[in-house]
Amino acid sequence: MTVEIERRFLLKNDSWRTQAGTPKTLRQGYLSVVKERTIRVRIIGNQAWLTLKGYISDVSRSEFEYEIPLAHAETMMATMCPFKLEKHRYEVEYGGFVFEIDEYFGDNAPLMVAELELPDEDTPFERPSWLGEEITSDGMYTNAYLSKHPYSSWQSFRTP
Repeated sequence: MTVEIERRFLLKNDSWRTQAGTPKTLRQGYLSVVKERTIRVRIIGNQAWLTLKGYISDVSRSEFEYEIPLAHAETMMATMCPFKLEKHRYEVEYGGFVFEIDEYFGDNAPLMVAELELPDEDTPFERPSWLGEEITSDGMYTNAYLSKHPYSSWQSFRTP
């Protein structure tokens, strides 16, 4: 079993863009969207994966990921995934780590989230100036939740 240890943050500004490379477009569909287990199909270009995640803590999840044929992923997305999302993913190296910055499309725009995978939950890291509020423990910012409850529908973010 692999354990994914990840912290997530909102962004203060766009200054990270000067350090980012060309983004990848990710399409994701979810077969299961519950806190205890998430089952996801992901397509990036001509490759696809089936990923199963189990809850350990707000920071850590068990993760099993398998490459699958693109045609299988396309069929699963079309017929078995009621919840979907699309985003651009940028990678930014900073302080010896790689931050993955997701810029969401469609109903999740204009949300942008930075993710940082760490070797241990307590690993220290340097915070870049563009990194904002930590949202690791807020389940509303998980991709699984966003696929079912798009950011644009959140009442607290609507202007009166």
